[in-house]
Amino acid sequence: MADTGNGAVAARRICGIPEKFQLHLAMLALQFGYAGFHVVSRFALNMGISKIVFPVYRNILALLLLLPFAYFLEKKERPPLNWNFLLQFFLLAIVGITANQGFYLLGLENTSPTFASAIQNSVPAITFLMAVLLRIEKVRLDRKDGISKVAGTILCVAGASVITLYKGPTIYSPTTPLQSASPIFLSLGDAKGKNWTLGCIFLIGHCLSWSGWLVLQAPILKKYPARLSFTSYQCFFGVIQFLVIAAFVERDAQAWLIHSGGELFSVFYAGVVASGIAFAVQIWCIDRGGPVFVAVYQPVQTLVVAIMASIALGEEFYLGGIVGAVLIIAGLYLVLWGKNEERKYSQRAAIQSPADQSNTRAPSHVKTSITHPLLSQSTENV
Repeated sequence: MADTGNGAVAARRICGIPEKFQLHLAMLALQFGYAGFHVVSRFALNMGISKIVFPVYRNILALLLLLPFAYFLEKKERPPLNWNFLLQFFLLAIVGITANQGFYLLGLENTSPTFASAIQNSVPAITFLMAVLLRIEKVRLDRKDGISKVAGTILCVAGASVITLYKGPTIYSPTTPLQSASPIFLSLGDAKGKNWTLGCIFLIGHCLSWSGWLVLQAPILKKYPARLSFTSYQCFFGVIQFLVIAAFVERDAQAWLIHSGGELFSVFYAGVVASGIAFAVQIWCIDRGGPVFVAVYQPVQTLVVAIMASIALGEEFYLGGIVGAVLIIAGLYLVLWGKNEERKYSQRAAIQSPADQSNTRAPSHVKTSITHPLLSQSTENV
């Protein structure tokens, strides 16, 4: 038994790096990739790219990138495809690709990259609520961890409401080197004359879709563990769904042409980095760390986006967005603190249980939970 356990631990190391550090590094890299995507997408929209054509090309590139790896690397672990799996992939594509990306572009067009990222910090709270409803997460209101998680969720909702309903005065209006260096950047600043409230409502729809996708795919991964194939099928159905929408909404043939190098770069970045690579990394992190673990890294993205958007776009910061972002991030960490306290209760209960003490494998499990406080929720618990 000891040899088997050591082999399992070694199998989860890459170049001697423990899995917990692999997960944290992967999530940090993922947030930097998504931060660049916010700014790149705003460039694309301001250059006039179609909100339907953009996600079609994005998902085609992601599919072309993932398909060869999925086919050759997952031959042995890919379960046989059936109609039940196809239906689940199709429905996940509606939630996680079509609705998620569509709402995001509509919201970003009417707001700004920083506020799009700030509202996304509510994803952990929404994910937590959905996980509670699906009985993936448990809440004990008679303990401080349960109260903390509920209070954090309320703060996140309050922060998202402030961002949506109150724009406020301009707090910071930068004059960026990029704008003064080249005339092309003069038209790529913050959203002017847009419907801010409507844009935030679209972004909330985007967050709901994203959270639903994070939670709903976790149990499906238990039955279909081939992560790259799983993502490829979703990208395929996402392309089909956007093409059906385009048949009714986008009938201008010129909209399907790439008119500049900037548009080409935006499509390439969105397809390769923000979809192909990011989806694969996120699926792996959900499989190993659970849906809430993936969501708690969201605030890193907001900070990076604020810096990028200020330098590249000359984006202005408004009081409502700053207050809302602070509330959301405070709520996020209350949820995280509550989850850590919940794990401590579980660990103490496991140590005190006679049944666990008689099990020879129990000590290593308890040690793993204490050493890896953010990683104890895996797909086995899901």
